[in-house]
Amino acid sequence: MKIKKGDLVQVITGKDKGKQGKVIMAIPTENRVLVEGVNRVKKHTKAGQTAGGSQAGGIVIVEAPIHVSNVQLVVEKDGQKVVTRVGFRFDDEGNKIRVAKRTGEDI
Repeated sequence: MKIKKGDLVQVITGKDKGKQGKVIMAIPTENRVLVEGVNRVKKHTKAGQTAGGSQAGGIVIVEAPIHVSNVQLVVEKDGQKVVTRVGFRFDDEGNKIRVAKRTGEDI
């Protein structure tokens, strides 16, 4: 997967189109990413007992995963943030390096 944890991404389609956020978690087996402040849903939790004490129930707003095809990586070029596709190249030691297609710079 070309998007990794900690990357700044922009949503390119869906209800949150245009929003930018940091990737909290990448789930490569499902091709999904969890983006900060994007795809927020209300989750109803039941009051229960935990090891540390009681847990209050209620409605909690959390981020839900979105498909990786709906986000694009954001890189900075000349002080401006631009969205770009991600490519790969190999250095002299044979290490795989991510490259921003629009700017040509290493990520």
